[in-house]
Amino acid sequence: MKNHSFHKISFVLLVAALLPLLASAQGKATISVSDITPIPDLVKRLTPAATLELNSIIESLNGKLGNQIQATRKFDVISRSDTAAVTKEQQFGASGNVDVNTAAQAGKISGVKYLLTADVDDFQDYFEKATFEGTGDTATKRIFRFSITARIVDATTEKVLASVAIETGNDQFKQIEQEHNYSVKNGELSDEMMQAISTDMAKKIAVRVADVLAPIKVLIKNDKEITINRGDGAGVAVGDTFNVFALGQELIDPDTKESLGRQEVKVGQVKITEVDPTFSKAEVLEDTGIDTGAILRKPQ
Repeated sequence: MKNHSFHKISFVLLVAALLPLLASAQGKATISVSDITPIPDLVKRLTPAATLELNSIIESLNGKLGNQIQATRKFDVISRSDTAAVTKEQQFGASGNVDVNTAAQAGKISGVKYLLTADVDDFQDYFEKATFEGTGDTATKRIFRFSITARIVDATTEKVLASVAIETGNDQFKQIEQEHNYSVKNGELSDEMMQAISTDMAKKIAVRVADVLAPIKVLIKNDKEITINRGDGAGVAVGDTFNVFALGQELIDPDTKESLGRQEVKVGQVKITEVDPTFSKAEVLEDTGIDTGAILRKPQ
């Protein structure tokens, strides 16, 4: 009996500790971020050296992803340690050793609305040697690709809301190397490069999550300038262009009666001119009906 009482008290203290996090910002949804792992087929085909390199990148990425999602200011993020603690208590509650009326219920006590899971489905890092016909000259080119598939899941229904593919390839690799003046030692990524790659990927995933669950919206329109609800660290930068869409009627699948979202009609294009901590401003380039509440998406 004492053991059961101890667990009940521990659980109450745990929930009390999490409540400020879950209710820190009215209107913000809470998202739980799982550790990123490589798919089994990828693990099988990697060399030992590539495995070590990938594991280092993933370890760094797992440490940064939650912070990058938090930086979008659209979500409260439950850390993996908090999620694990709640899950452990839920498992204890489901064991039959406690009263079902006081046991932690999956998906309810934690207050989590969305789950984010992701797998690394491709990782390539090798040198390719080419010989030019006629001259016999050779050149060596580095091939780099790091690809992740992320899934956003409704925590209460377990329905996959979106599955998105994000990757960093040769172009981004070179840009990271040039912008940060990082070196590659003896064909291996330096620790600084691995950190930079993981940061780049964490930002991309965070922005995609925000774009899916909370698209950029127009707050104010003043003649040829608009103000939007995205700021620094949320995937907007001075010079970026976005298409603007007005939301139309809801689209319902006639067979399943499932909502497919709302119709989007392009009504203009804008260019970011100023990025502040919590909002940004943009110059209107095209306007056939931009108004408050319209959403912004980057051109594909």
